[in-house]
Amino acid sequence: MASLTSWIAFFTFRKSHIETNGLHTIQQLTGDQNFWIGIAIIPLCWLLLYQVMGSYRCVLRKARLPELGQTLLATLIGVIVIFFAFMLDDAVSVYTDYYFDFVFLFVTHFLITYLPRLCLTTHTVRKIHQKKIGFNTLMIGCGSTALDTYRDLQHQEVYSGNKFVGFLNISEKEPEPNLIQIMPQLGTLKDIRNVIQQHHIEEVIIALDTPQQPQAGRVLQQLGSLPDIIIKITPNCRNMAVGRMQVNNLFHSPLLVIDNRLMPEWQYSVKRLFDIVVSILVMIVLSPIYLITAVAVKCSSPGPVFYTQERIGRGGKPFRMHKFRSMYIDAEASGPALSKDYDPRITPFGLFMRKVRLDEIPQFYNVLKGTMSLVGPRPERQHYIDQIVQVAPEYQLLQRIKPGITSWGQVKYGYASNVDQMVERLRYDLLYLDNMSLTTDIKILLYTVIIIIEGRGK
Repeated sequence: MASLTSWIAFFTFRKSHIETNGLHTIQQLTGDQNFWIGIAIIPLCWLLLYQVMGSYRCVLRKARLPELGQTLLATLIGVIVIFFAFMLDDAVSVYTDYYFDFVFLFVTHFLITYLPRLCLTTHTVRKIHQKKIGFNTLMIGCGSTALDTYRDLQHQEVYSGNKFVGFLNISEKEPEPNLIQIMPQLGTLKDIRNVIQQHHIEEVIIALDTPQQPQAGRVLQQLGSLPDIIIKITPNCRNMAVGRMQVNNLFHSPLLVIDNRLMPEWQYSVKRLFDIVVSILVMIVLSPIYLITAVAVKCSSPGPVFYTQERIGRGGKPFRMHKFRSMYIDAEASGPALSKDYDPRITPFGLFMRKVRLDEIPQFYNVLKGTMSLVGPRPERQHYIDQIVQVAPEYQLLQRIKPGITSWGQVKYGYASNVDQMVERLRYDLLYLDNMSLTTDIKILLYTVIIIIEGRGK
Protein backbone atom coordinates (compact mmCIF):
# COMPACT_ATOMS: atom_id res chain seq x y z
CA MET A 1 0.00 0.00 0.00
CA ALA A 2 2.87 2.37 0.82
CA SER A 3 4.57 1.72 -2.52
CA LEU A 4 1.30 2.22 -4.40
CA THR A 5 0.57 5.50 -2.61
CA SER A 6 4.09 6.84 -3.15
CA TRP A 7 3.97 5.91 -6.84
CA ILE A 8 0.67 7.72 -7.41
CA ALA A 9 1.95 10.77 -5.51
CA PHE A 10 5.20 10.76 -7.45
CA PHE A 11 3.53 10.36 -10.84
CA THR A 12 1.16 13.21 -10.07
CA PHE A 13 4.10 15.40 -8.99
CA ARG A 14 6.17 14.81 -12.11
CA LYS A 15 3.18 15.35 -14.41
CA SER A 16 2.23 18.64 -12.76
CA HIS A 17 5.66 20.12 -11.90
CA ILE A 18 8.33 18.42 -13.99
CA GLU A 19 7.04 17.57 -17.45
CA THR A 20 6.88 20.49 -19.86
CA ASN A 21 3.21 20.05 -20.75
CA GLY A 22 2.03 20.16 -17.12
CA LEU A 23 -1.02 18.40 -15.66
CA HIS A 24 -4.35 19.98 -16.53
CA THR A 25 -6.78 17.06 -16.54
CA ILE A 26 -7.01 13.72 -14.80
CA GLN A 27 -6.95 12.06 -18.22
CA GLN A 28 -3.33 13.16 -18.67
CA LEU A 29 -2.48 11.11 -15.59
CA THR A 30 -4.60 8.02 -16.27
CA GLY A 31 -3.88 8.08 -19.98
CA ASP A 32 -0.16 7.52 -19.47
CA GLN A 33 0.75 3.86 -19.98
CA ASN A 34 3.63 4.09 -17.49
CA PHE A 35 1.19 5.08 -14.75
CA TRP A 36 -0.70 1.79 -15.03
CA ILE A 37 2.43 -0.28 -15.58
CA GLY A 38 3.79 1.18 -12.36
CA ILE A 39 0.60 0.41 -10.45
CA ALA A 40 0.68 -3.20 -11.66
CA ILE A 41 4.38 -3.93 -11.26
CA ILE A 42 6.03 -1.57 -8.78
CA PRO A 43 4.24 -2.73 -5.57
CA LEU A 44 5.17 -6.35 -6.37
CA CYS A 45 8.78 -5.36 -7.02
CA TRP A 46 8.95 -3.52 -3.68
CA LEU A 47 7.55 -6.58 -1.89
CA LEU A 48 10.15 -8.78 -3.58
CA LEU A 49 12.96 -6.38 -2.66
CA TYR A 50 11.95 -6.24 1.01
CA GLN A 51 11.58 -10.02 1.05
CA VAL A 52 15.07 -10.46 -0.38
CA MET A 53 16.51 -8.09 2.23
CA GLY A 54 14.84 -10.02 5.06
CA SER A 55 12.44 -7.29 6.15
CA TYR A 56 9.68 -9.80 6.88
CA ARG A 57 11.83 -12.16 8.98
CA CYS A 58 11.43 -12.20 12.80
CA VAL A 59 9.02 -9.26 12.72
CA LEU A 60 8.41 -9.38 16.48
CA ARG A 61 12.12 -8.89 17.13
CA LYS A 62 12.51 -5.79 15.00
CA ALA A 63 14.45 -2.88 16.48
CA ARG A 64 13.88 0.70 15.41
CA LEU A 65 17.43 1.67 14.47
CA PRO A 66 18.18 -1.38 12.28
CA GLU A 67 14.72 -0.96 10.71
CA LEU A 68 15.64 2.63 9.82
CA GLY A 69 18.88 1.59 8.11
CA GLN A 70 17.26 -1.31 6.28
CA THR A 71 14.40 0.85 4.98
CA LEU A 72 16.81 3.58 3.84
CA LEU A 73 18.93 1.06 1.92
CA ALA A 74 15.92 -0.66 0.32
CA THR A 75 14.41 2.70 -0.66
CA LEU A 76 17.67 3.81 -2.26
CA ILE A 77 18.00 0.59 -4.28
CA GLY A 78 14.35 0.62 -5.36
CA VAL A 79 14.29 4.27 -6.38
CA ILE A 80 17.48 3.87 -8.44
CA VAL A 81 15.85 0.98 -10.33
CA ILE A 82 12.65 2.98 -10.90
CA PHE A 83 14.68 5.99 -12.03
CA PHE A 84 16.38 4.06 -14.83
CA ALA A 85 13.23 2.13 -15.76
CA PHE A 86 10.69 4.99 -15.84
CA MET A 87 12.23 8.45 -15.43
CA LEU A 88 14.94 8.75 -18.07
CA ASP A 89 12.41 9.13 -20.90
CA ASP A 90 10.64 12.05 -19.17
CA ALA A 91 10.22 15.23 -21.18
CA VAL A 92 11.91 17.78 -18.87
CA SER A 93 12.82 21.43 -19.41
CA VAL A 94 16.15 21.26 -17.56
CA TYR A 95 18.41 18.39 -16.58
CA THR A 96 18.16 19.18 -12.87
CA ASP A 97 14.49 18.12 -12.95
CA TYR A 98 15.75 14.54 -12.88
CA TYR A 99 17.20 15.23 -9.44
CA PHE A 100 13.88 16.63 -8.22
CA ASP A 101 12.16 13.49 -9.54
CA PHE A 102 14.61 11.25 -7.71
CA VAL A 103 14.53 13.14 -4.42
CA PHE A 104 10.73 13.44 -4.39
CA LEU A 105 10.21 9.71 -4.97
CA PHE A 106 12.91 8.77 -2.44
CA VAL A 107 11.54 11.00 0.33
CA THR A 108 7.91 10.15 -0.38
CA HIS A 109 8.42 6.40 -0.48
CA PHE A 110 10.70 6.37 2.56
CA LEU A 111 8.34 8.41 4.75
CA ILE A 112 5.19 6.53 3.72
CA THR A 113 6.97 3.19 4.28
CA TYR A 114 9.01 3.88 7.40
CA LEU A 115 6.57 5.89 9.53
CA PRO A 116 3.97 3.06 9.74
CA ARG A 117 6.80 0.58 10.37
CA LEU A 118 8.13 2.81 13.12
CA CYS A 119 4.70 2.91 14.76
CA LEU A 120 4.27 -0.89 14.52
CA THR A 121 7.79 -1.58 15.79
CA THR A 122 7.36 0.87 18.67
CA HIS A 123 4.01 -0.71 19.57
CA THR A 124 5.53 -4.22 19.50
CA VAL A 125 8.58 -3.21 21.55
CA ARG A 126 6.33 -1.55 24.12
CA LYS A 127 4.25 -4.75 24.44
CA ILE A 128 7.43 -6.79 24.96
CA HIS A 129 8.65 -4.37 27.63
CA GLN A 130 5.24 -4.60 29.31
CA LYS A 131 5.54 -8.43 29.25
CA LYS A 132 2.47 -8.79 27.03
CA ILE A 133 4.57 -10.45 24.33
CA GLY A 134 7.32 -12.97 25.08
CA PHE A 135 9.47 -15.68 23.58
CA ASN A 136 9.57 -19.22 24.97
CA THR A 137 13.07 -19.65 26.37
CA LEU A 138 15.03 -22.70 27.52
CA MET A 139 17.88 -22.41 30.03
CA ILE A 140 20.85 -24.75 29.58
CA GLY A 141 22.51 -25.07 32.99
CA CYS A 142 21.49 -25.79 36.54
CA GLY A 143 23.96 -23.96 38.78
CA SER A 144 24.55 -20.51 40.19
CA THR A 145 25.36 -19.05 36.75
CA ALA A 146 21.95 -20.11 35.42
CA LEU A 147 20.21 -18.73 38.52
CA ASP A 148 22.09 -15.41 38.34
CA THR A 149 21.36 -15.11 34.61
CA TYR A 150 17.64 -15.69 35.19
CA ARG A 151 17.50 -13.07 37.96
CA ASP A 152 19.47 -10.61 35.86
CA LEU A 153 17.07 -11.01 32.93
CA GLN A 154 13.99 -10.69 35.12
CA HIS A 155 15.18 -7.55 36.93
CA GLN A 156 16.89 -5.70 34.10
CA GLU A 157 15.75 -2.17 33.35
CA VAL A 158 14.34 -3.10 29.93
CA TYR A 159 12.57 -6.49 29.75
CA SER A 160 13.93 -8.62 26.89
CA GLY A 161 10.87 -10.83 26.42
CA ASN A 162 12.27 -14.13 27.73
CA LYS A 163 9.54 -16.45 29.04
CA PHE A 164 11.39 -19.32 30.70
CA VAL A 165 9.64 -22.69 30.33
CA GLY A 166 12.33 -24.71 32.12
CA PHE A 167 15.97 -25.76 32.19
CA LEU A 168 18.14 -28.70 31.16
CA ASN A 169 20.72 -30.22 33.47
CA ILE A 170 23.80 -31.28 31.47
CA SER A 171 25.89 -32.31 34.49
CA GLU A 172 25.65 -34.98 37.17
CA LYS A 173 25.42 -32.47 40.03
CA GLU A 174 22.13 -31.63 41.66
CA PRO A 175 20.43 -28.47 40.32
CA GLU A 176 20.50 -25.25 42.33
CA PRO A 177 17.52 -25.53 44.77
CA ASN A 178 16.38 -21.96 44.11
CA LEU A 179 16.40 -22.63 40.36
CA ILE A 180 14.06 -25.61 40.77
CA GLN A 181 11.59 -23.38 42.62
CA ILE A 182 11.58 -20.93 39.72
CA MET A 183 11.27 -23.28 36.74
CA PRO A 184 10.98 -27.05 36.13
CA GLN A 185 13.79 -29.32 35.01
CA LEU A 186 12.82 -30.64 31.58
CA GLY A 187 15.52 -33.25 31.15
CA THR A 188 19.15 -33.59 30.14
CA LEU A 189 21.13 -32.77 27.01
CA LYS A 190 19.88 -35.86 25.18
CA ASP A 191 16.32 -34.51 25.51
CA ILE A 192 17.08 -31.12 23.97
CA ARG A 193 15.43 -31.73 20.57
CA ASN A 194 12.22 -33.11 22.05
CA VAL A 195 12.03 -30.29 24.61
CA ILE A 196 12.50 -27.62 21.93
CA GLN A 197 9.77 -29.15 19.75
CA GLN A 198 7.27 -29.84 22.55
CA HIS A 199 7.56 -26.41 24.17
CA HIS A 200 7.97 -24.41 20.93
CA ILE A 201 11.24 -22.94 22.14
CA GLU A 202 12.36 -19.81 20.30
CA GLU A 203 15.45 -18.95 22.31
CA VAL A 204 18.08 -20.93 24.22
CA ILE A 205 20.35 -19.42 26.86
CA ILE A 206 23.51 -21.32 27.78
CA ALA A 207 24.58 -20.45 31.33
CA LEU A 208 27.11 -22.99 32.62
CA ASP A 209 29.21 -22.92 35.76
CA THR A 210 32.98 -23.10 35.28
CA PRO A 211 33.26 -26.93 35.72
CA GLN A 212 30.61 -27.49 33.03
CA GLN A 213 31.95 -25.01 30.45
CA PRO A 214 33.90 -27.66 28.48
CA GLN A 215 30.51 -29.20 27.64
CA ALA A 216 29.35 -26.01 25.90
CA GLY A 217 30.75 -27.33 22.64
CA ARG A 218 28.48 -30.40 22.83
CA VAL A 219 25.50 -28.17 23.52
CA LEU A 220 26.28 -25.95 20.55
CA GLN A 221 26.67 -28.95 18.25
CA GLN A 222 23.20 -30.11 19.26
CA LEU A 223 21.75 -26.64 18.72
CA GLY A 224 23.67 -26.12 15.48
CA SER A 225 21.25 -28.38 13.63
CA LEU A 226 18.31 -26.19 14.70
CA PRO A 227 18.86 -23.08 12.53
CA ASP A 228 15.77 -21.14 13.60
CA ILE A 229 16.65 -21.11 17.32
CA ILE A 230 18.25 -17.98 18.76
CA ILE A 231 21.22 -18.96 20.93
CA LYS A 232 22.62 -16.75 23.68
CA ILE A 233 25.52 -17.55 25.93
CA THR A 234 26.94 -16.04 29.10
CA PRO A 235 30.24 -14.18 28.52
CA ASN A 236 32.27 -16.65 30.59
CA CYS A 237 31.48 -19.32 27.98
CA ARG A 238 32.47 -17.17 24.99
CA ASN A 239 35.50 -19.29 24.04
CA MET A 240 33.28 -22.34 23.58
CA ALA A 241 31.00 -20.83 20.96
CA VAL A 242 30.64 -21.85 17.36
CA GLY A 243 29.58 -19.01 15.09
CA ARG A 244 29.73 -15.22 15.07
CA MET A 245 28.80 -13.59 18.38
CA GLN A 246 27.50 -10.13 19.12
CA VAL A 247 25.80 -8.12 21.84
CA ASN A 248 22.62 -6.77 20.27
CA ASN A 249 21.27 -4.44 22.97
CA LEU A 250 23.19 -2.26 25.40
CA PHE A 251 20.31 -2.10 27.87
CA HIS A 252 19.78 -5.85 28.18
CA SER A 253 21.73 -8.41 30.19
CA PRO A 254 25.26 -8.89 28.75
CA LEU A 255 24.56 -12.13 26.90
CA LEU A 256 26.38 -12.90 23.68
CA VAL A 257 24.15 -13.79 20.73
CA ILE A 258 25.44 -16.53 18.43
CA ASP A 259 24.44 -15.65 14.89
CA ASN A 260 23.23 -18.84 13.20
CA ARG A 261 22.84 -17.15 9.83
CA LEU A 262 25.76 -18.24 7.64
CA MET A 263 25.14 -15.63 4.92
CA PRO A 264 23.51 -12.21 4.73
CA GLU A 265 19.73 -12.43 4.46
CA TRP A 266 19.69 -11.19 0.86
CA GLN A 267 22.02 -14.01 -0.18
CA TYR A 268 19.64 -16.60 1.30
CA SER A 269 16.83 -15.07 -0.75
CA VAL A 270 18.90 -14.97 -3.94
CA LYS A 271 20.05 -18.55 -3.35
CA ARG A 272 16.43 -19.72 -3.05
CA LEU A 273 15.39 -17.71 -6.13
CA PHE A 274 18.33 -19.19 -8.04
CA ASP A 275 17.27 -22.69 -6.94
CA ILE A 276 13.73 -22.16 -8.21
CA VAL A 277 14.70 -20.61 -11.56
CA VAL A 278 17.40 -23.19 -12.34
CA SER A 279 15.16 -26.11 -11.31
CA ILE A 280 12.33 -24.97 -13.56
CA LEU A 281 14.67 -24.38 -16.50
CA VAL A 282 16.43 -27.72 -16.04
CA MET A 283 13.17 -29.66 -15.77
CA ILE A 284 11.88 -27.99 -18.96
CA VAL A 285 15.09 -28.24 -21.01
CA LEU A 286 15.86 -31.79 -19.88
CA SER A 287 12.30 -33.07 -20.22
CA PRO A 288 13.31 -35.24 -23.25
CA ILE A 289 16.23 -36.60 -21.19
CA TYR A 290 13.83 -37.38 -18.35
CA LEU A 291 11.64 -39.34 -20.75
CA ILE A 292 14.51 -41.21 -22.43
CA THR A 293 16.09 -42.07 -19.08
CA ALA A 294 12.79 -43.29 -17.67
CA VAL A 295 12.30 -45.60 -20.64
CA ALA A 296 15.90 -46.85 -20.40
CA VAL A 297 15.56 -47.57 -16.67
CA LYS A 298 12.32 -49.47 -17.27
CA CYS A 299 13.82 -51.52 -20.09
CA SER A 300 17.16 -52.21 -18.41
CA SER A 301 15.78 -54.12 -15.42
CA PRO A 302 12.45 -55.00 -13.77
CA GLY A 303 11.14 -52.54 -11.22
CA PRO A 304 9.92 -48.96 -10.87
CA VAL A 305 11.49 -46.06 -12.74
CA PHE A 306 12.03 -43.88 -9.68
CA TYR A 307 13.63 -44.71 -6.37
CA THR A 308 12.22 -42.83 -3.39
CA GLN A 309 13.92 -42.85 -0.03
CA GLU A 310 13.62 -40.97 3.26
CA ARG A 311 16.54 -38.65 3.96
CA ILE A 312 17.21 -36.10 6.71
CA GLY A 313 17.10 -32.44 5.77
CA ARG A 314 17.44 -29.02 7.35
CA GLY A 315 16.81 -28.95 11.08
CA GLY A 316 16.83 -32.77 11.22
CA LYS A 317 13.46 -33.00 9.43
CA PRO A 318 12.93 -36.06 7.21
CA PHE A 319 11.86 -35.71 3.58
CA ARG A 320 11.38 -37.97 0.57
CA MET A 321 14.19 -37.78 -1.98
CA HIS A 322 13.61 -38.95 -5.57
CA LYS A 323 16.16 -40.48 -7.97
CA PHE A 324 16.12 -42.61 -11.09
CA ARG A 325 16.54 -46.21 -9.94
CA SER A 326 20.11 -47.36 -10.59
CA MET A 327 20.00 -50.67 -8.67
CA TYR A 328 18.12 -53.90 -9.00
CA ILE A 329 14.98 -54.17 -6.89
CA ASP A 330 15.42 -55.54 -3.36
CA ALA A 331 19.02 -54.26 -3.38
CA GLU A 332 18.74 -53.63 0.35
CA ALA A 333 16.75 -56.70 1.29
CA SER A 334 19.38 -57.47 3.93
CA GLY A 335 19.34 -53.95 5.36
CA PRO A 336 20.79 -50.51 4.50
CA ALA A 337 24.08 -50.69 2.59
CA LEU A 338 26.14 -48.03 0.85
CA SER A 339 27.13 -48.40 -2.78
CA LYS A 340 30.75 -49.19 -3.63
CA ASP A 341 32.99 -49.74 -6.64
CA TYR A 342 31.94 -52.74 -8.74
CA ASP A 343 28.74 -53.02 -6.73
CA PRO A 344 26.77 -56.01 -8.14
CA ARG A 345 23.51 -54.38 -7.04
CA ILE A 346 23.93 -51.62 -9.66
CA THR A 347 22.43 -52.26 -13.07
CA PRO A 348 24.59 -51.71 -16.20
CA PHE A 349 22.55 -48.65 -17.15
CA GLY A 350 22.61 -47.54 -13.52
CA LEU A 351 26.41 -47.55 -13.64
CA PHE A 352 26.31 -45.20 -16.63
CA MET A 353 23.76 -42.94 -14.92
CA ARG A 354 25.95 -42.63 -11.85
CA LYS A 355 29.02 -41.69 -13.89
CA VAL A 356 27.24 -38.73 -15.48
CA ARG A 357 25.01 -38.05 -12.45
CA LEU A 358 21.91 -38.76 -14.54
CA ASP A 359 20.25 -40.58 -11.65
CA GLU A 360 20.28 -37.32 -9.66
CA ILE A 361 18.18 -35.16 -11.99
CA PRO A 362 14.78 -36.02 -10.41
CA GLN A 363 16.11 -34.22 -7.32
CA PHE A 364 15.45 -30.91 -9.08
CA TYR A 365 11.84 -31.57 -8.05
CA ASN A 366 13.02 -31.65 -4.40
CA VAL A 367 14.85 -28.37 -4.99
CA LEU A 368 11.72 -26.80 -6.44
CA LYS A 369 9.70 -27.98 -3.42
CA GLY A 370 12.26 -26.44 -1.08
CA THR A 371 13.38 -29.59 0.74
CA MET A 372 16.76 -29.43 -1.03
CA SER A 373 19.02 -26.85 -2.62
CA LEU A 374 21.26 -27.01 -5.68
CA VAL A 375 24.33 -26.81 -3.45
CA GLY A 376 24.49 -28.24 0.05
CA PRO A 377 25.74 -31.26 1.99
CA ARG A 378 24.62 -34.63 0.67
CA PRO A 379 21.47 -35.78 2.52
CA GLU A 380 21.92 -39.01 4.41
CA ARG A 381 19.63 -41.56 6.02
CA GLN A 382 19.08 -41.50 9.77
CA HIS A 383 20.62 -44.99 9.94
CA TYR A 384 24.01 -43.62 8.85
CA ILE A 385 23.71 -40.29 10.61
CA ASP A 386 23.45 -42.13 13.92
CA GLN A 387 26.73 -43.91 13.13
CA ILE A 388 28.49 -40.75 11.91
CA VAL A 389 27.52 -38.75 14.99
CA GLN A 390 29.10 -41.34 17.27
CA VAL A 391 32.45 -40.71 15.57
CA ALA A 392 32.03 -37.07 14.54
CA PRO A 393 29.27 -35.27 16.49
CA GLU A 394 30.03 -32.08 14.53
CA TYR A 395 28.10 -33.67 11.64
CA GLN A 396 24.93 -32.25 13.19
CA LEU A 397 26.13 -28.77 12.23
CA LEU A 398 25.37 -29.64 8.60
CA GLN A 399 21.67 -29.70 9.45
CA ARG A 400 21.75 -25.91 9.77
CA ILE A 401 21.24 -25.72 6.00
CA LYS A 402 19.33 -27.58 3.31
CA PRO A 403 21.01 -30.59 1.74
CA GLY A 404 21.96 -30.28 -1.91
CA ILE A 405 22.19 -32.11 -5.21
CA THR A 406 25.90 -31.36 -5.24
CA SER A 407 28.33 -30.17 -2.60
CA TRP A 408 31.92 -29.34 -1.82
CA GLY A 409 32.25 -32.85 -0.39
CA GLN A 410 30.82 -34.41 -3.55
CA VAL A 411 33.17 -32.42 -5.77
CA LYS A 412 36.34 -32.97 -3.72
CA TYR A 413 35.67 -36.48 -2.41
CA GLY A 414 32.77 -38.07 -4.27
CA TYR A 415 30.41 -40.75 -3.01
CA ALA A 416 31.27 -42.54 0.23
CA SER A 417 31.24 -46.34 0.47
CA ASN A 418 31.33 -46.57 4.27
CA VAL A 419 30.93 -44.49 7.41
CA ASP A 420 34.68 -43.80 7.65
CA GLN A 421 34.61 -42.25 4.18
CA MET A 422 31.53 -40.22 5.17
CA VAL A 423 33.51 -38.82 8.08
CA GLU A 424 36.40 -37.97 5.74
CA ARG A 425 34.02 -36.21 3.36
CA LEU A 426 32.52 -34.32 6.31
CA ARG A 427 35.52 -31.98 6.57
CA TYR A 428 34.78 -30.58 3.10
CA ASP A 429 31.13 -29.98 3.98
CA LEU A 430 32.16 -28.23 7.20
CA LEU A 431 34.48 -26.04 5.11
CA TYR A 432 31.44 -25.16 3.02
CA LEU A 433 29.63 -23.98 6.15
CA ASP A 434 32.55 -21.72 7.01
CA ASN A 435 32.76 -20.33 3.46
CA MET A 436 29.10 -20.41 2.43
CA SER A 437 28.29 -17.75 -0.16
CA LEU A 438 26.75 -17.36 -3.60
CA THR A 439 30.26 -17.26 -5.09
CA THR A 440 31.14 -20.59 -3.47
CA ASP A 441 27.89 -22.11 -4.78
CA ILE A 442 28.69 -21.03 -8.34
CA LYS A 443 32.21 -22.51 -8.13
CA ILE A 444 30.83 -25.83 -6.86
CA LEU A 445 28.22 -25.93 -9.64
CA LEU A 446 30.88 -25.24 -12.29
CA TYR A 447 33.12 -28.02 -10.96
CA THR A 448 30.11 -30.35 -10.89
CA VAL A 449 29.44 -29.63 -14.57
CA ILE A 450 33.07 -30.46 -15.36
CA ILE A 451 32.80 -33.77 -13.48
CA ILE A 452 29.61 -34.62 -15.39
CA ILE A 453 31.21 -33.81 -18.77
CA GLU A 454 34.30 -35.87 -17.94
CA GLY A 455 32.18 -38.72 -16.54
CA ARG A 456 34.18 -38.88 -13.31
CA GLY A 457 31.17 -39.68 -11.11
CA LYS A 458 30.83 -43.04 -9.42
